[in-house]
Amino acid sequence: MSKLKKMSLSIFTASATMLLSVLLSFSSGKTEAFMLSPIARATTTNIYTGNAFISKSRLYSSEWADFAYDDDDEDLDVTNYAEENDSQEYKAEVGRMVEAPTVEGYDGEPIFPPKGSALPLSIKNVQGVLAACRMEIGTLFGYTDENRGVGITGGVDFVDLDGPIVILKLKGRFWHQRPTVLARVSSYLIERIPEIVDVMVDDPWELTDEANNAAD
Repeated sequence: MSKLKKMSLSIFTASATMLLSVLLSFSSGKTEAFMLSPIARATTTNIYTGNAFISKSRLYSSEWADFAYDDDDEDLDVTNYAEENDSQEYKAEVGRMVEAPTVEGYDGEPIFPPKGSALPLSIKNVQGVLAACRMEIGTLFGYTDENRGVGITGGVDFVDLDGPIVILKLKGRFWHQRPTVLARVSSYLIERIPEIVDVMVDDPWELTDEANNAAD
């Protein structure tokens, strides 16, 4: 055999031996396909070596060229609320970018009886006086642009009338403690509709700090 053929055979044998060693070192069990690709992606990754990911018997090189941030991955609250000492104009400007709380179940006019009145107890009167309450003690709620501008998004809705007990729902975020908000609304209603015995929320969880912190 000529010297050139012997050298070629020696190089081939060494290369084959090296490749077999690499395959055996990456494989645990049956040897599968061995593939290098600059844009391949591994479904599972067990080992990272320098610039390549190894999954079972397959080798995948990684590259950042096709990496991109998907802004649909998470919804971030990027609202920069105004400070308490900012101007009312600036608070209103910020607040107009924040969705106002809706009023559920009532589209009538507010009823403004003076404190100490004795309106008869009815669903219509409760809803009408509650509509006035949203306006007259409006600093508690997020119905105005200025309040939403500083992060107050809370609202109150009528749920039901159970005999002389009014049931309400609190939603959104308040600056005041939620039990305080309920107490203020309760006093407003009872002072104008004295037949009301109690005002409560549909779900006691609505009065917790957890509910307030979880609100939008």
